Amino acid sequence: MFLPALDQHLLRNTPYPQLSGWQRFITEFLYFGVKQARACLFVGLFFGAVILLPRTGLFGLPRYDALLIAAVGIQLWMVWAGLETWDELKAVSLFHLVGFALEVFKVSSGIQSWSYPDFAYSKVMGVPLFSGFMYAAVGSYIIQAWRLQDLRIRHHPPYWMAISIAVLIYANFFSHHYIGDYRWYLAACALGLYARTSVIFRPLDRDRVMPLPLAFVLIGFFIWLAENISTFWGVWRYPNQLGAWSAVHVSKWSSWSLLVIMTFTIVANLKHIKARIHVPD
Repeated sequence: MFLPALDQHLLRNTPYPQLSGWQRFITEFLYFGVKQARACLFVGLFFGAVILLPRTGLFGLPRYDALLIAAVGIQLWMVWAGLETWDELKAVSLFHLVGFALEVFKVSSGIQSWSYPDFAYSKVMGVPLFSGFMYAAVGSYIIQAWRLQDLRIRHHPPYWMAISIAVLIYANFFSHHYIGDYRWYLAACALGLYARTSVIFRPLDRDRVMPLPLAFVLIGFFIWLAENISTFWGVWRYPNQLGAWSAVHVSKWSSWSLLVIMTFTIVANLKHIKARIHVPD
């Protein structure tokens, strides 16, 4: 199959001593782009379905139900093709549950942060079951990127601290409706916690280094862009988009970046990934 063969090629650590200067930069940049695109396989296929499926549904099936079938089919295909392991699927399923619980709260009658206006057989408490896969997509991307780019983490904070800040971030998504929004305090704590943390990745044959907080912010930005696309196509809508579409407020970028920190914490505790994380004594 093409994708397993592509993975083997991308994971091959063949040295290229002849590359230097601009030639090396361009080659590494291209490989980095290919690896990023491959890591976004689930994201790309799922959001491709979001864009391509007509709002009226497909073959008499409502759009949200068709998206659920598409998401489950893509996930099972990835496991069958060896592109994702069962352990990784369990982690992705956890992201689905965490995201779905947040969705149920946000669309409830007392909160109404956003809504899913279309009918679906697979709606539970006003939330279509496919919605959890939007959160699972973030986890799938991080898992795939970790493998394809041989990610290693240096100076990771103690696990109990990382887990504590992740739990507080998740709790704030609920509690800010009642006791105030503390996201910026949590962001400052997370920045201090991960200030010395760097991610080592390999675009081609040499290790490169990036501050981990920068990675959180960049991933959050691209999720914010995907959210704008999804609301433009009417998959869900915020209250200010019910009359006519408008761009999702840029403050959501910070929310997504915090969610990435929470997702990263879950992924970092996978057994085969934890071995690549250095926690200072």
